[in-house]
Amino acid sequence: MVSLSLTLPTFRHGIHPEEYKKATECMPVERMPFTKRYILPLSQHTGAPVKPIVRPGETVRRGQLIAEPGAFVSMALHSPVSGTVTSIAVHRHPNGQLQPAIEIEADPFATQKLAAKPPLDWRSMSSKEFVDHVQKAGLVGLGGAAFPTHVKYAVPEGKQIERLVINGCECEPFLTCDHRIMVERADAILRGIEIVAEKLGVKSTTIGIEQNKPDAVEALRRPATGGRPVHVVPLKVKYPQGAEKMLIKALFGVEVPAGKLPLDVNIVVNNVGTMAALADYFDRGIPMIERMVTVSGPGIKRPANLMIPIGTLVRDVLDHCGGLLPETKLVVMGGPMMGMPLASLDVPVLKGTSGLLAFTEVETHFPTEYACVRCGRCLDACPNFLNASLLGRLAKAGRYEEMEKMHIMDCMECGSCSFSCPSHIPIIQLIRVAKGALRERKAK
Repeated sequence: MVSLSLTLPTFRHGIHPEEYKKATECMPVERMPFTKRYILPLSQHTGAPVKPIVRPGETVRRGQLIAEPGAFVSMALHSPVSGTVTSIAVHRHPNGQLQPAIEIEADPFATQKLAAKPPLDWRSMSSKEFVDHVQKAGLVGLGGAAFPTHVKYAVPEGKQIERLVINGCECEPFLTCDHRIMVERADAILRGIEIVAEKLGVKSTTIGIEQNKPDAVEALRRPATGGRPVHVVPLKVKYPQGAEKMLIKALFGVEVPAGKLPLDVNIVVNNVGTMAALADYFDRGIPMIERMVTVSGPGIKRPANLMIPIGTLVRDVLDHCGGLLPETKLVVMGGPMMGMPLASLDVPVLKGTSGLLAFTEVETHFPTEYACVRCGRCLDACPNFLNASLLGRLAKAGRYEEMEKMHIMDCMECGSCSFSCPSHIPIIQLIRVAKGALRERKAK
């Protein structure tokens, strides 16, 4: 067993919410059985929606390309099952909106086995060919943001990536799918790292893992592959350490300037699940058609870590886990800090879905809100050093332009301010509304 120091690197500020990971952290990943119906929204990633290349009534195979990228910041979409396209129409998206989606009915007589494909010769690919392949694979960041992975590898001329950072923090409470990937698929993660590190020509790779996952640290600490060093660095447990800029600060002490990207400090950050999925594509020809999801929370009968085909309905996933307890009041997609409350269970699992959490009235009770007491706890909590209490007061007053001058758009909406507020002021909700209003004004 790896011995971990009590004085571990981290970033400044942040919070320490209860972990609530014990229900699933030791549960091996099981495969979700195939269901009858799948909904695949054309927009389930950051960037332009995909463009369908199939029609209603058309038969599709599992892993078949069904939609092409709609722009450079977009990625391909593949069928998660063999079956028939029943419609291309608007469906309820997990974000609550009605959006275009491809609906597929699974063939009940199909084996749903993927045909084996030979490994791709990634070493002989040019940088552009490599980026094109990652886009064709449909890979997005699996930590929750769902940013198209290939965009990070399209390094502008004159730029050089020196460090590859692999995010194994999983700092949100309840979630353990990344933890299980590191324990159960360490070989695939290291293979993905080998491919990306060589294609980007990085000098070193660092895997950041919070110290509450010692078995994951042990699983990934092994001789480097491809002749390039891979360092596994245990980190202090703190939220939101999984955010790119916070992780870079914790590992190297390097500050990514406001409005800039990790690329601007010569760093690329990828999630551990993304590395495993990338290895699956280049070694076995498997595009992104499924992902690991943690199903947990006091309101679910049987917590689990599941490998789920993209497009599976949330209701079917919860039913597979025994269903919800009668006292369940809320289901959240993602983690409890940054996830989306679901208005309907008849919405699909997306490429960016890391968790489905069921909460009872105890966890969803809203305490009485009091006036701000100017204690400054939200300032101490904000990882981006924003004046959250002042931003909240300006948002209440509708003084959005003043908020922009105070760098409101640098807020990553981690919710640390609301978590730390003793007056129970919904600061993060106020900031989200203000950011939305500012975006609408700029779009006009």
